[in-house]
Amino acid sequence: MKFNLQMFAVPFRRVSKTAKRQRRTHLKKDAPTVTTCKQCGAPIAPHRACTKCGYYKGKEVIKTKEEN
Repeated sequence: MKFNLQMFAVPFRRVSKTAKRQRRTHLKKDAPTVTTCKQCGAPIAPHRACTKCGYYKGKEVIKTKEEN
């Protein structure tokens, strides 16, 4: 049984360490962006309503239970 080993892509040259690392520079993880709520000061994702107080841009958009 004979196998044709050129059935898949074979790199013409070995990729150097520098070229490999330059290609992968944009694959790094980013820390999530977090802002604070202007009403209660809780950390929230930007452009999202606060889950603690229910406010977004100074207006109450979600009714939440008051825990006193």
